[in-house]
Amino acid sequence: MNGLIIALIVLVFWLVLVLLMLRGWRRRGQRQAEKVGDFPVVPDETGERRLGPETGLYVGSTFVPSWTDRLAVGDYGDRASCSISMFAQGILIERQGATSIWVPAASVRAIRTERGLAGKVMTRDGVLVIRWMLPSGTEIDSGVRCDDKSCYPRWVAHDPNSSE
Repeated sequence: MNGLIIALIVLVFWLVLVLLMLRGWRRRGQRQAEKVGDFPVVPDETGERRLGPETGLYVGSTFVPSWTDRLAVGDYGDRASCSISMFAQGILIERQGATSIWVPAASVRAIRTERGLAGKVMTRDGVLVIRWMLPSGTEIDSGVRCDDKSCYPRWVAHDPNSSE
């Protein structure tokens, strides 16, 4: 009987901790909402495909300059399987089971590789990171861990604002 009571107390304690974490994540998203504003919507015409699609895992988006300050607004902080493509008008990250992310070409500040992003730490150059500016003026880094990392040099070398 004592073992059952202890197990119930531990279970209730664990559930309270989980609920507190969820509450904290929601409050964080509410605090960030004004700073983030609205994400750009995917346009009807994206232009010519320049790179991709590459499959992988969207690891998240963070506020510049902190690689661990994860966005909690909407579902933009959620990891999801994805494909990433570069078009003449911008970059599209199509996430499975989550909102697609459109990065207009004029908003892209840099494309690089990093060891980690949004708390996901990999080997050297394990994450493809796109630094871009939201319409609100806030700079963020969005990261994708591609299944085929041999594509990273093409992405890093390609300037999405070029007139190729």
